[in-house]
Order: sequence, then structure tokens, then C-alpha cells
Amino acid sequence: MDKIKITGGKCLEGKIYISGAKNAALPLICASLLTDETVTLTNMPMLSDIKAMNALLEQLGTQIDEFDDFVDNHPSKTYSYRTKEATSLTAPYDYVRKMRASYYVLGPLLARYGKCELSLPGGCAIGARPMDIHLSSLEQMGASIEIKNGYIHAKVDKRLKGAHIIFPMVSVGATCNVLMAATLAEGRTVLENAAKEPEIGDLANLLNAMGAKIEGIGTAVLTIDGVDKLHGAKHKVIADRIEAGSYAVAAAITRGKIELINALPSTLKRPMQVLRDMGVRVTENENSILVDAKGCTLVGKDIMTEPFPGFPTDLQAQFLALMLTAEGASMITETIFENRFMHVPELLRMGANINVHGHASAIVRGVKKLSGAPVMATDLRASFALILAGLVAEGETIVNRVYHLDRGYEKLEEKLRGVGAQIERIKDDSEG
Repeated sequence: MDKIKITGGKCLEGKIYISGAKNAALPLICASLLTDETVTLTNMPMLSDIKAMNALLEQLGTQIDEFDDFVDNHPSKTYSYRTKEATSLTAPYDYVRKMRASYYVLGPLLARYGKCELSLPGGCAIGARPMDIHLSSLEQMGASIEIKNGYIHAKVDKRLKGAHIIFPMVSVGATCNVLMAATLAEGRTVLENAAKEPEIGDLANLLNAMGAKIEGIGTAVLTIDGVDKLHGAKHKVIADRIEAGSYAVAAAITRGKIELINALPSTLKRPMQVLRDMGVRVTENENSILVDAKGCTLVGKDIMTEPFPGFPTDLQAQFLALMLTAEGASMITETIFENRFMHVPELLRMGANINVHGHASAIVRGVKKLSGAPVMATDLRASFALILAGLVAEGETIVNRVYHLDRGYEKLEEKLRGVGAQIERIKDDSEG
């Protein structure tokens, strides 16, 4: 199992190209199951989660072709997907346990084939994320669902039926799954209290390019008129706002200056406003964001995670690390997941001053310095928080369990080295 070694104290400066969004790409891949024609996705990130989803689709019978490509003069991957006829309608445990987003096959398979068996999903250990909203919504569309032996067994006679569905809470996963299912349902489906994340807009744009009829993109009410058949399409994956936000914090925490090429300012308004409020200079351009913290004295700010367009839960851990280098105290409140402060004990090993209150909030007080230490990554975004702390800590930090990072950050060490970080991946021959 690899480790990442960081020697802190370097001021980061330069440009980082932001890859395609993992959280957009995963449902886009599954959308290809809705048609027997070819769906081509460009600007695909090279991540372990993408490989895992591709492996699942190949198991279902999808033919996948991979191409080396260039997007905006940067190396990229293009994948084409064609599921002429599924050879399996079961998403097995061995695939789904590796990645929670595997549940995105449920809506498309049920809509196109009338049947799907899905292992109950795994993923990061950041708290319970039940699928009850997905399942109850599909039941409202006529599906019959049974859970037994760790599998969801879903089926429908003939076609799903359009329905007026009011989500009891905002759920990105349920919105994506039901949106895909509704494209081939009979009649009109209205989704109220739908999630408004940019990744859902990206999915809706692909589905419309495939012949779906979706209105209300970017709002909390999506209206879908079902069609008999979808066709192939070509689509460019949007830039990863979480990757961009993470590297923006890398600039701020090292008091450096980084231009985030290909970042979409419209997807990061709240995090960038927090940086400005802290004292960072942020300049938004059409297709890039310049984050300049050179010579800045930062002050702590309170953060509360919320569904888009609020502050994203996937940037909470990174901003918590940043607050350690700011003057004063900050209150970090997590409203999306109930177990998202697992990185705090690791930061405490580096000299952080953090008091966690229950599962919902943490008080962070700025400290004069952090010290390098061996630390253990607990989930994807917490892993990057430890990288950030290591970038400013005195001495050497070793981050263990970096497979979490490989799920969501493409070429992390290469990108950070390119702006001046002293960081390398080392092989670990021992267990852990």
C-alpha cells in the first residue's frame, strides 16, 4: 500500500489544470446503459473510481473503448460506451463494495430492461447514506422492490410510469438515479426538492443530447417527459469543482498563488467567497480562477455545509485544515453527513487545536505551527486535508492509505510538484 511523503514549508506558485469531475463522470457512464447506441465521454478523469465503474459496466455487457485525447491542450481520456444488449442485470457485491456510486446502474437498468439486482453499496466511511429515497421514488414509478441477502431486487412490469415525486430531503444520488429512470418512463415525471448540483446539470445535458426531454435544469423542480428510446451522443465532462476547491486551499494554506486552469467559477461561488472573507485575493475568469494569498494574513471564518449552491460537504475537511493557519477561531458545522470529522484525530497529531462537538460541529483555533507526523487517511476528502496540513507543517509528514486519494484526485503528486511542493509517493512493503 503506497504512502505519500511531504516535506512542508514550500510556498506554492504556478498553474494547475483541473480535470474532469469524478462526481459528474460516474452517473454519465451509467447513463450510457439507457441506449443501445454509443455514448462518448471526453475530458474523463483518470481515477480508480472510473476504472471501477468501467469494470462494473463491462460485467453488465457494455463494450468500452478508451482513447488518449487532449482537452484544452492537456492530456485527457475519452471513453466510448455501447451496451447493445446487457448480458447481466446484476451488480455484484465484489464491484459495488468498492464504490458507492455503483448504485447509479439501478435507474437505467430498471428503465430499459425492467429489472435490476444491486448489492447494497459501500464507499467511504463518512456515515450512513441510505438508499431509501432512491427506492421509494422508484416504487412511486411502479417498481416493486425487495431487499434480501444483501441485494436490492427491483423489477417493473413493462415500463416505469411517470410520477410526481417530492424528495423528503435533497439527495444528489437519488436525483441522478430517478432522473435517469424517468427518461424512459411512460408519461411525465416531476421531481420536486431535486438536488441542484452542477453534476446533475451535466447529467441532464447529456440525457437531453441523447433525446431525453428534461426541463428545469439547475432548479429544484425537474420535469421529464418520458420517451420510447434514447440514442447515442458525445459529451464533455465538466471540470471538477471539488478538485479546484482543494487546490485553491493549497494556494491559501501555503500563502501561495495558483491559477486553476479549466475551473468553473459558477460552481464554486460559496467556497471562493469564504476565501475572500478570510483575506485571500480571488480573481475569477471565464475558464480559470486565480487564488493569491501571498503576504496575506488570514482570519478564521465559520462554515456550514449545505446542498448546492451552499458550501459543499466535499470541501469541508480541506477548509478545516486551512482554518488551522488562520487567526482566531472558526466553527465548522457539518449538516450533510454525520461522521465527517474522522480526520480530526490525525490533525491533532500534527499540533492542531480542534474541539469536535458531537458529530455535527467542530471549533478550530489557529495555531502558530503544525508539525510533520505519520497520519492515516480515513476517506477521500479527509485525505486531501492531511496533504494540505503536510504542505505547511514543519518537517516530514507521511500520509498512509493513499488509495483514498487515487479515487478522486488525478496525478495529485505531479500537480503539486508542478507548483513547488516537495511531495512524493513511496511504496509501503508492510501491512496497513
